Order: sequence, then C-alpha cells, then structure tokens
Amino acid sequence: MLTKVFAHRGSKGTHPENTLPAFEEAVLADADGIELDVHVSKDGHLMVIHDETIDRTTTGTGRVMDLTKKEIQSFNAGSWFSEEYDETIVPTLEEVTYFLKQLNFKGILNIEIKTDKIHYPEIETRIHEWMISDIWPFSFMYSSFNVGTLVILEKIAPEVPNALITFADQEMIDYGLLTRNITGIHPKITWLEEHPEQVSTFSKALRPWTVNKKDQMLFCFKYGVSGIMTDYPRTAVALRNEWQK
Repeated sequence: MLTKVFAHRGSKGTHPENTLPAFEEAVLADADGIELDVHVSKDGHLMVIHDETIDRTTTGTGRVMDLTKKEIQSFNAGSWFSEEYDETIVPTLEEVTYFLKQLNFKGILNIEIKTDKIHYPEIETRIHEWMISDIWPFSFMYSSFNVGTLVILEKIAPEVPNALITFADQEMIDYGLLTRNITGIHPKITWLEEHPEQVSTFSKALRPWTVNKKDQMLFCFKYGVSGIMTDYPRTAVALRNEWQK
C-alpha cells in the first residue's frame, strides 16, 4: 500500500506553520494530504493555529478564545520564521479551504480539532457545517486527541473518516483499535519504532507523527502505513518516489 504523505501544519519545516504560504508549499510539493489545527476565536471564527495562544507564532499575545478574528489577524504570523513572511496572518478555516480550492488541491485535508485543552462549545458542529457547505476538489477527515470530540463526530459526521491522536501510549492505541467509531490512529512515531511487530498487523489506518528523519520515513514506507505526518513534505515525497523505484 502506498503511504500517503501529509504536510504537517502545511510545510512546518520550511514555511511558517498553519499559514497560506505553508499550505501552498504543501500543494506544490505534491503532498497527498495537508494537516492543520483549528481553535475558535472570541467572536466565533474558526482560526487555523496550533496553540491555544498566539504568543509563539505571531507578534501578539493572548489566548485565541479571548481575541477576535480582527485582533488575531492584526498580528504578523510569519516574521518569527523569516522576514520574507512579514505580512502573513493567521487564517481562518474558511480562508484556507477556499485557498486550497483555488489551488485545485485534490488530496486529503486532515482537520485536527484542538479540544485537548479547551473544548470550545459546538466546535465540531461548526467545523462540519462549514465543510459540507461547499463542494471541494479535496476530501477531508477529522482528528483529535480528545475522545469526547470523536464521540460527537460519530453522531454528526458518521460518514467522515476520523482519527484518534495520541503519544506513544499503548493504552490509548488499544482503546482506539477497539472503538468502533474511530477509523484511524495517529500515534507519535516513537511508538512505531518501539513496536514494529504491531505495525504489520495493524487493523486500522495508521498515520504517525511527526516523521521528519529519512530513516523514519523509510521505516514507514517499508511497513506500508497508511500515511505519515511530516514537516518536510517535499523531502518525504521525493524519498518515497525514490524508494518505490
């Protein structure tokens, strides 16, 4: 089975994460999938950013939930990475999906719902309502560390693939394997390296994170896992193509 390459937060290793330049690079790199993270702003907008605060990846400070979309987008979200991106902002999910539609991205959009620390009211419903409001050239799936979010998704979006994200936690992985509504498991790459005997017989879609080293990528290609989350999609795609030959 061909292992799909998912661009983690766009192309986090080469561009400012979770921004339009990063997502464009993922498309240009021929990534099979793109992973992004969603929080909710004070005024209810679905903001694409990894952390609960804007401190690490913008020139501003504060929690996403305490700031409006306008306030969040008034700060620079790219200059921390390079001066080349000093006009980059934190996008909304709406802006990202329209952007990917313009680019005719035909892969898989993996939407991580960030409810592991703050469970934003109705976030699952609002994301799903948006995703089914239009016809996209790409398919999409949902993922989360929060089991409660996956339970909600089973009720409101049973037709959409989902995945439980976890660290190298055997108990959580076993839970995911035994739970009917969970269709995939996204463990930390170290779990695969420590348990190669389980990989070849894994009964659900297995997509580890964050697979950045070439030996880790080759390990995943060899065992034919469903996909990998990587900060370097261009490198991973090229290595996979070379390995297949």
